[in-house]
Amino acid sequence: MHITYAQVSQDAEIQDILDLQKANLPQFLTKEESLSQGFVTVEHDFSLLKNMNLLAPSIIAKDDDKVIGYCLAMVQSLKQEIPILVPMFEMIEQAHFQGKKLNTTPYLVMGQVCIHKNYRGLGIFQEMYQYMRDCYHSQYDMLITEVALRNTRSINAHRRVGFQTAYEYTAPNGEQWALIVWKW
Repeated sequence: MHITYAQVSQDAEIQDILDLQKANLPQFLTKEESLSQGFVTVEHDFSLLKNMNLLAPSIIAKDDDKVIGYCLAMVQSLKQEIPILVPMFEMIEQAHFQGKKLNTTPYLVMGQVCIHKNYRGLGIFQEMYQYMRDCYHSQYDMLITEVALRNTRSINAHRRVGFQTAYEYTAPNGEQWALIVWKW
């Protein structure tokens, strides 16, 4: 095993992300897998991911040439492109964190994180986030994302990295979310 970290630079890497994403959507997991291993909520298409990566390249973990993990970077200008994320951006515009409105500080959104099931528990999650911080901390003061409260594996993993809860809310579809912030 030879794991490296990088920013997305090739279309083949985008396709690998889509393949890994699909394998971790709730409809392709058992309820037990979702609870114990976590899941991803949003399903992207190639053109959207390509556009996201032109504006802010996502972070990937690779074992040799195969993408085995990803952290999708998302800039504010894309907030209308993924309807399920619109409530998150609305919360960012209203929420406060450490006495300041979130939207008054330069921030990057972490659009989704996923690790291939055969590579979980090896520290890749934390390494990808550290690599993301190294790439973007000079442009942004914080990284913001949201995690479904029922996704306890993801909530706990984000806390270990340093994320703190700014706000909890219920989306129009009834899903409960934690809006979390990692101040750089």
